[in-house]
Amino acid sequence: MAVAVASYLTLTDNHIEGVPIENIENLPGKGIKGSSKGKRWFAGSARLMLENNISLTPSLERQANGWAQAAMTTIWFADDERTLAVVAITDRIKENSATAISHLKKSGIDVYMLTGDHETTARETAAKAGIEHYRAGVLPHEKALFVKKLQESGNIVAMAGDGINDSAALAQADLSIAMGKGSDIAMDAAQMTIISSDLLKIPEAIRLSVLTVRTIRQNLFWAFFYNLIAVPVAAGILYPVNGFILNPMIAGLAMALSSVSVVANSLWLKRFHCE
Repeated sequence: MAVAVASYLTLTDNHIEGVPIENIENLPGKGIKGSSKGKRWFAGSARLMLENNISLTPSLERQANGWAQAAMTTIWFADDERTLAVVAITDRIKENSATAISHLKKSGIDVYMLTGDHETTARETAAKAGIEHYRAGVLPHEKALFVKKLQESGNIVAMAGDGINDSAALAQADLSIAMGKGSDIAMDAAQMTIISSDLLKIPEAIRLSVLTVRTIRQNLFWAFFYNLIAVPVAAGILYPVNGFILNPMIAGLAMALSSVSVVANSLWLKRFHCE
């Protein structure tokens, strides 16, 4: 987002020059602040402005409220005393988002959206993606607390995120999924990283995991089945009863067939596709 705003300003006014900013501090879920020539500067949410006793310029506040009603996220820019500008941004929902959410629901998974955006923006985004449960204006630590609350209710929670603000919730979740084009911190905190930003890969990964566990159990059954029957018979367990003893070569063949069945059964996973 920062790169997009800076690029836009540069394209619209070639006379804009960069200003060195010192003491830069990231304020998770709120924005960023820094200093230049002895003066502090802020960029972030209206909450950040109010917490630092910065008055919102009435004309800018009216414009921001209008953008908020249009489901846009507003970013304020201010000095120590007052707001100087406000920018509106909106997230473009990925084409496959609604389909991915639909797949998750069909799998019996409840989907929640946690965002720091304004209520109106969050509601509009959730409606477009087909998400029934959402929380707006959530700070990073509140995301982690929400995940913990779900866990305390007996739920197994998977968290997917791509930003710095998601890292705490990713670390708290039972299964953490980072998107490949997200921040390095999110990928470090996650147990699994989706290389692309295609949300369809999430239900595919869950479905593949279920099939993999099922295949492992099937393989264990066949391996034990061959060994529990063939080895004792080859050792002569039936000899005292009816005089039958299995040729060790046949027993060895049976064990080899167990390995073949395990490999053949595992190869079925190559036919996997998300329905």
